[in-house]
Amino acid sequence: MRTDPLTTVRNLGILAHVDAGKTTVTERILYATGTTHRRGEVHDGTTVTDFDPQERDRGITIFSAAVSCAWQGHRINLIDTPGHVDFADEVERSLRVLDGAVAVFDAVAGVEPQSEAVWRQADRHGVPRIAFVNKMDRPGARLDDAVASLRGRLHPAPLAVQFPIGAEDTFTGVVDLLRMRALTWTDEGEARDPGPVPDELREETHRRRRLLEETVAELHPRALEEFCAAGSLGTGTLESALRDLTRSGDAVVVLCGSAYRNRGIEPLLDAVLAYLPSPLDVPPVRGTDDDGRERERAADRSAPLAALAFKVTATATGRLTYLRLYAGTIEKGDTVWDATARRTERIGRILRVRADRHAPLDRAVAGDIVAVVGPKSARAGSTLCAPDDPLLLEPPGVAEPVVSVAVEASRGTDTGRLAAALARIAEEDPSLVVRTDPETGQTVLSGMGELHLEVAVEKIRREHGMGVGVGRPRVSHRETVARGVSGFVYRHVKQDGGAGQFAHVVLDVEPLPSAESGFTFRSTVTGGRVPQEYVRAVEAGCRDALAEGPLGGDPVTGLRVTLTGGSTHVKDSSDTAFRTAGRLGLRDALRACGMVRLEPVVEVSVTVPEDAVGGVLGDLAARRGRVTGSVTRAGATVVTATVPLAELFGYATRLRSRTRGRGTFTGRPTGYAPAPPR
Repeated sequence: MRTDPLTTVRNLGILAHVDAGKTTVTERILYATGTTHRRGEVHDGTTVTDFDPQERDRGITIFSAAVSCAWQGHRINLIDTPGHVDFADEVERSLRVLDGAVAVFDAVAGVEPQSEAVWRQADRHGVPRIAFVNKMDRPGARLDDAVASLRGRLHPAPLAVQFPIGAEDTFTGVVDLLRMRALTWTDEGEARDPGPVPDELREETHRRRRLLEETVAELHPRALEEFCAAGSLGTGTLESALRDLTRSGDAVVVLCGSAYRNRGIEPLLDAVLAYLPSPLDVPPVRGTDDDGRERERAADRSAPLAALAFKVTATATGRLTYLRLYAGTIEKGDTVWDATARRTERIGRILRVRADRHAPLDRAVAGDIVAVVGPKSARAGSTLCAPDDPLLLEPPGVAEPVVSVAVEASRGTDTGRLAAALARIAEEDPSLVVRTDPETGQTVLSGMGELHLEVAVEKIRREHGMGVGVGRPRVSHRETVARGVSGFVYRHVKQDGGAGQFAHVVLDVEPLPSAESGFTFRSTVTGGRVPQEYVRAVEAGCRDALAEGPLGGDPVTGLRVTLTGGSTHVKDSSDTAFRTAGRLGLRDALRACGMVRLEPVVEVSVTVPEDAVGGVLGDLAARRGRVTGSVTRAGATVVTATVPLAELFGYATRLRSRTRGRGTFTGRPTGYAPAPPR
């Protein structure tokens, strides 16, 4: 029986908190697979995936980079994702098209704020993961502590299938608990042949193997049967059970190593093939046809084309659209249907991607991740499909911007060029929003954080060679209802010579529970006093009113509106009249409510030497921060606190000054909280 080639494909991402070693893991994978012939280093600016000049200057991943490599007869399409919170939207778009992921953790720090954030993102997309505990050669590195933090904060069943040989600077390899052997590496990072477990580790090896078997038997029915019958699990059963548990999300396989010293990478690649799914192992992609019916399309190269664009970049050689093919085949010269923009596009070239380098292909098939040249209208989230069998796929979600700056060209003659450059970067990154302030006429650029906007502006300066002036960052506030109103009556009556407008609505406005945000609408009108089509118009009008609140013109969230009554006119009532009544009625109702202004808040983790803790705590208090905990490990104290985002502008510089360059901090958005009166 012939094996489907898709069984030998893996589409995976590398996820981590910033500085956990994610890009170094990617570089060592490329080296181990023979894709590169020298080891790229982040600190030298020689990595393949961090190819953008800003990434090399800053030493962090900013843009998701796709690479393709081969291992043991399998093709691995790999996406190295950013680890900084400001670029979480890049991670979101990547996770939408991935079948599996490797989550990288620092062996000293364990689970960090952004590792938790990207883990939750992967949970939402149902992406199976394995974990790699990196930096086992660092002082204070402990696998068991890292696994405990995984168990406590991310997943109840992390299953370590290895444990280290040696500790810190004596770390030389790992014990493979499945095959009961020692895997070691030379000082140069070259793998030695597998050997027997050292005598001094045999007792610990048997203890850990037994614990692994017992835990797997508790989670997997077929493994439990064998365990009860034989008293132990065979290697084949254990590996099969781990594969099932990983793909169902019921457990997470944990490996360890040191990517910088090139130790542990080959077993990680073997685990990717053994445990993470192929395109055939994930459910068929779902979409809607032109009639609005939901349909599935399986990963089959002979099926009609269905592909999702997840990234768009402009390069010197043209506009690249990155695609994940879920079904079908595309070839050079094909005409495809952009189901999002509803227009045909021609595929000029197909490219196998390796970060900023590309190899031409004649065709791409289901399961592939490739870049294409030709589509003019495709954006991140667009669906490209067969013209004779259209299918619209769900696009990745786009987060709302939280920070804004005013931008302007340094020279008046560059105003048009700046507008074009801003339009292009917003096209490449949907989480950037460009608008014109209606009051000041300024151009406002909004994004996910201070660094996000800084990178975007610097990109314009470098790529377009123009001076750009930037105003002080401003955060995006929200407004919410603290005290509602009941029975608020609004009548919309308009007579101007022709057909009139009449709509009468009665609204209740109340706050949602504190844990909820957004807007809900319902109608309790009975007896047909307000027909259903007008009810929908009232809801649409209420949504229109949420754009500007009564306190400062900020968007309104966290409320429930109930239409409790109303009346119509036999001639003058219409959808338009009731939509207008909904908008103006809710606007006036909000003025009668008790309203509260909200500001975005961030959970920060500040790592400082013990002798600097007092000053840092005082500074956080001055920034209206609320300290939620602190822990001391490896000679440093990690302080966690919730701080308003507006108070964190320039905090990195201030922290370095207070700690003489020894302090660092990271943060992740946690929502909104009441802001002080202006």
